[in-house]
Amino acid sequence: MVAPNGARKVKKDHPEVPLTIQETVEVAKNCYEAGAGAIHLHVRNEKGEHVLDAGLYKEALKELEFQVPKMHIQVTTEAVGKYSPEDMRKLAYDVTPPGASIGTSELIPSRKPLNEDVKLYKYLTEAGTKIQHILYNPEDVDLLVEILKKAEITTDGAWCLFVIGHYTGKISQPEKIPEFLTKMRENKVNFDWSICAFAKEEMICLERAISLGGKIRVGFENSLFMPNGEIAPNNHSKIKAVNELFNLS
Repeated sequence: MVAPNGARKVKKDHPEVPLTIQETVEVAKNCYEAGAGAIHLHVRNEKGEHVLDAGLYKEALKELEFQVPKMHIQVTTEAVGKYSPEDMRKLAYDVTPPGASIGTSELIPSRKPLNEDVKLYKYLTEAGTKIQHILYNPEDVDLLVEILKKAEITTDGAWCLFVIGHYTGKISQPEKIPEFLTKMRENKVNFDWSICAFAKEEMICLERAISLGGKIRVGFENSLFMPNGEIAPNNHSKIKAVNELFNLS
């Protein structure tokens, strides 16, 4: 999966960070050709700010589904400290996308699932939306298992992304990955898991994840660095290099 822009990076961070829908579509096409099977989609407003805007997402989905019909498209519901769980749920209902990422602890900050949370998970699952559950800490595995059970959704093969590190500069440590796997074993669940990691430590984390049977998400949202430590010229060059490095093509 490619995450080409995220919620925070702008042109001053790297001129090839896509901000408009047209730019994002072009990046998606290039990354698909380079070997990315899915895209983690953020849309921005006219100021370049991350927004949970159903209209913009529908516009982006329409164009992406036309231009890259075989690429899985995942809409983010990321709060970024400005959106509430109610906002997250509303976007998911309004768009009902082919894929959606949901930060479990963002949606359920009390760590006590509400009926509204259960209804959302049931609705999206029945509608055919493929949910990727974003887990920021190993303890989020416990929370995810609870919400899935309450929503009567199988935990077997639940699609998860383990976030290793933080965009603010918290070091991404590969030894954190087994902590999530330990939590899975404690809960007796078998997730379909991936990771994302940040900055210069990204590659060593990706390598560890793949060695443990996981999948990976890369792109400018997480790191601007190529495997050789240089700044990537664009997202698709990074996708191609990572595919070649780990023999993923």
